Amino acid sequence: MNQLLLGIAANPSLPSDLTDRLIAVAIADADADADAADDLASALAHRTDLSRAQTLALAARCDDDAAALVHSGGLTAADIDPATRPRAALALLDAGAAPPEWARRLAEDADAGRRWALASCPDLPPDVTERLAADPDLDVVGELAAFTTPETATRLAGHPHAEVRRAVAANEATPPAVLAALATGACAYPAERCLVCDREEIPFVHDPYCPRPDCDLRAGASCDGSHESTVYDTQLAALQNPATPVEALTGCADHPSVLLRRELAARTGLSPEVCARLATDSDPGVRGELAGNPSLGEPFIRALEADTGYDVRRRLLHHPRIPLDVLTRLADLVTVGPTLLPRIATASAAELADLSTSPTAAVRMLPAERRDLPPAVRDTLAADRDARVAKAVAPHPGLTDTQLRAMVTAHGVQVVAGVAANPDASPTLLADLARHSPPARKALTAIARRADAPAAALIACLRDRKARRPAAGHPTLPASVIAGLLADDDWHVVEAAASNPSLPVGVMREAVAREEARAAAAAGTS
Repeated sequence: MNQLLLGIAANPSLPSDLTDRLIAVAIADADADADAADDLASALAHRTDLSRAQTLALAARCDDDAAALVHSGGLTAADIDPATRPRAALALLDAGAAPPEWARRLAEDADAGRRWALASCPDLPPDVTERLAADPDLDVVGELAAFTTPETATRLAGHPHAEVRRAVAANEATPPAVLAALATGACAYPAERCLVCDREEIPFVHDPYCPRPDCDLRAGASCDGSHESTVYDTQLAALQNPATPVEALTGCADHPSVLLRRELAARTGLSPEVCARLATDSDPGVRGELAGNPSLGEPFIRALEADTGYDVRRRLLHHPRIPLDVLTRLADLVTVGPTLLPRIATASAAELADLSTSPTAAVRMLPAERRDLPPAVRDTLAADRDARVAKAVAPHPGLTDTQLRAMVTAHGVQVVAGVAANPDASPTLLADLARHSPPARKALTAIARRADAPAAALIACLRDRKARRPAAGHPTLPASVIAGLLADDDWHVVEAAASNPSLPVGVMREAVAREEARAAAAAGTS
């Protein structure tokens, strides 16, 4: 992979004549170095300034390029022959921008992979849907079941193969009554087959560590004639489907599967009776999912406050309706990290003022994560003596350079990254932060990603391995420095520098000319 050429191919300042030459390189290298040519063509296909001629030249190179150009809006149905560019045709069908005759052609394609891709396309003609529903390849039917209309999903819910029913259970367009039947096993006719009994003599339990290289059965798949593992997977898919009525799922509260009980605990709209059963579940993961359930009522929130099970209290802290008294007690017991909690995001000005004067630093950190604080609250937190609080509020808009410098003086390297992320930090301050001793690596990365970073700060960022990559792509970097980075040992840096819009066009021309000479030499020796 030639990172220099890939970067140049993505450079916004690339002249049109160089785009033509890079397209020619991608075409010439298709046989000599197919992977590199594909990468280059893909980078070019994602440009938004391609001419009509350039778009058609890339589309003629291969089907993958044509499909990428369809996704970027460069090609229409008038430009594509579905017989020679089936992937591009599928991309247009997926976008709803192709004639129905193409769907009919692809439904008869000998390549099952193409029929599988067609099955997930929207608005298929009824006759195409019928054909795919009867496809001899089960994967094609399953893909159709997962994306089809309510009417077809209802019909496929009675398919004799359990795998198709599992796909129907995952389809959000499936009618609620059908999903309820799949979740509870109340289908009119039981499934006749599954992937396990299709291939193995039953009863059979698939070894999770199956040594057969050609075996694609799911780990733990089993069948004793009832297709039990696929029935379980169908229940799981229905539980995860938001269109399934929650009333049909309450029986899972006592299911022996922990995974099913966890999925149930995450569903909104649970009755108080089901919540009570899940709140005392033996698995802390179930109780944790319930604690994070946004529809959980206050009595259960207060009851779960005393739950010391793994992750329960942390999930409770993220509940959008947790009472503030519960939140402040838990904040001193559970590490929250640099996160704006949902309840804090909706706190009133009076609540924010109370929280900002709490005697507990862990509580004061909570409002400090807001970025729309009243000025008085913001300034109070900016002057906080605890570095954790100052670090949290440092990126808040509206803080002056004087306040930001005072925070750095008081707390040193602990707050430098936060100050560097402040949108109102001046270029002079950013340059000083980039030279801070000891260096703050996260600050350097934050500075390198700022559009207003000054050149002096960016040059300092180049000394850090991680910050060097975004700094190399920054247009404020001096042109001579950008050109020097094209020979860097780190290919990420090379690609970033090559894509820098401030890279001199003359340097781009030299790089493309070298690649053309190399391609010509390779062609001469082949």
